[in-house]
Amino acid sequence: MTDEPTHTSTLSNAAVEMLWRGNVIEAIKVVRAERNLGLKEAKDLVDAYIRSQPSLRQKMEQAQAEMWQKLKRGLLVALIFAAVAAYVFFQSR
Repeated sequence: MTDEPTHTSTLSNAAVEMLWRGNVIEAIKVVRAERNLGLKEAKDLVDAYIRSQPSLRQKMEQAQAEMWQKLKRGLLVALIFAAVAAYVFFQSR
């Protein structure tokens, strides 16, 4: 048995466009409004669509990996800045 949603038809152009823009939340909102579904059902439908589209899935995974890299760099810069600020603060005392 699978967790695939029972609504297996394709998504509307508006929902697909949101996905290609990287906006999964907006795509879920569009599906909910268009099909009068609950949040879980709409999310399951969008997730199933993403899984069925290898190029879309790859694009989203790449964007997520890039976001994590940027986040790691930002945290590293913030940590270095905090260390320098702490050093300067304690040296001035």
